[in-house]
Amino acid sequence: MSNFDSQTVFAQIADDLRATGLSIIENAIDPKLIQDLNTRIDMLAEEKFQTAGIGRQTDHEKNAKIRRDKILWLDRSNDLELGYIQAMDDLKDYLNRRLFMGLFSYESHFAHYQQGAFYKKHLDAFKGRANRVLTTVFYLNDDWQAHNGGELVIYDPNDHDKELCRVLPNQGTLVTFLSDEFPHEVLPAHKSRYSIAGWFRINASTAGHIDPPR
Repeated sequence: MSNFDSQTVFAQIADDLRATGLSIIENAIDPKLIQDLNTRIDMLAEEKFQTAGIGRQTDHEKNAKIRRDKILWLDRSNDLELGYIQAMDDLKDYLNRRLFMGLFSYESHFAHYQQGAFYKKHLDAFKGRANRVLTTVFYLNDDWQAHNGGELVIYDPNDHDKELCRVLPNQGTLVTFLSDEFPHEVLPAHKSRYSIAGWFRINASTAGHIDPPR
């Protein structure tokens, strides 16, 4: 039985979101779940991953100028993926109790950045135009070093040219932020890099009517 204290992690995320809208926490997920996720990645053949698109954009040449990661959506029917999804469900319930955010569902995918892959600066949602409220990024790279590149760069919501911080994609680190406020990018990776990108959603009927706590 794991002794991992998820409630302490959830409480810190809630406090961070209330204060700034951005949370970065190391060792944020039960190590057993990380082991399961890495086992799953080891089992996956590279052809399972699909080239990522930009919204509804189908122009792959244009897409490649913006992002070059490959993705595979997580599925509750896979036991090795289910534990992580359930952990995010628990986080959703906690944030709804603490912050009254009205989060309704969660979707997530593995992201594989091969050597040289990147994702240019972007927002995950635009105010009043989408129901993605909260973004999560969880990393699965053991002993990642600064010279390996692939950092997540997060920019100031009030000045999209001002860099707030850079996050090394170290295994166990969870980044959570308001989807429509923080521009971010992934710098080119110099070796293979894995993460899980996810989004908490609200009902489409209420999108644009929620004021997340700050």
